[in-house]
Amino acid sequence: MKKIGLFYGTSTTKTANIAKKIQESFGDSKVEIIPIEDAWQNEFQSYDYLIVGTSTWFDGELPTYWDELIPKLTTLELQNKKVAIFGLGDQVNYPDNFVDGIGTLAEAFEAAGAKLVGFTSPEGYTFNQSLALKENKLLGLALDIENQPGKTKERIQHWVEQLKKEFGI
Repeated sequence: MKKIGLFYGTSTTKTANIAKKIQESFGDSKVEIIPIEDAWQNEFQSYDYLIVGTSTWFDGELPTYWDELIPKLTTLELQNKKVAIFGLGDQVNYPDNFVDGIGTLAEAFEAAGAKLVGFTSPEGYTFNQSLALKENKLLGLALDIENQPGKTKERIQHWVEQLKKEFGI
């Protein structure tokens, strides 16, 4: 069986809760959760597929744990490894950098040679701009649990089904 590693930060409770919901949606314990604060660089290379998650803080910043890891990611050999990204943001209070964390992580993983998967539509969101938006696609699963909590479960389920196809599992 192909191994899927889900990396997220434990210091943000909301992101941790979403990571667990994603893991549950895959079922059968196909996804191993690894807190980013405890992750070693070689752990990224030891999984067949990666799911990474972050929140976006303030004016588009990554939480400290990812911010510190980004320079190290570019040194990893992740050639053609499939990586899916999910991110939390607030499109009402931060419409000019909604889920920018997704875009920042996407850039770092692409620089390490990874192949991004799990793109989603920006339909159903209202924001001005985002680093996560490229060619009218979001570079991962965007969740706004502050303003659209009722859409979270359905968005996760659809995204996990999409990832199963893109991962070939």
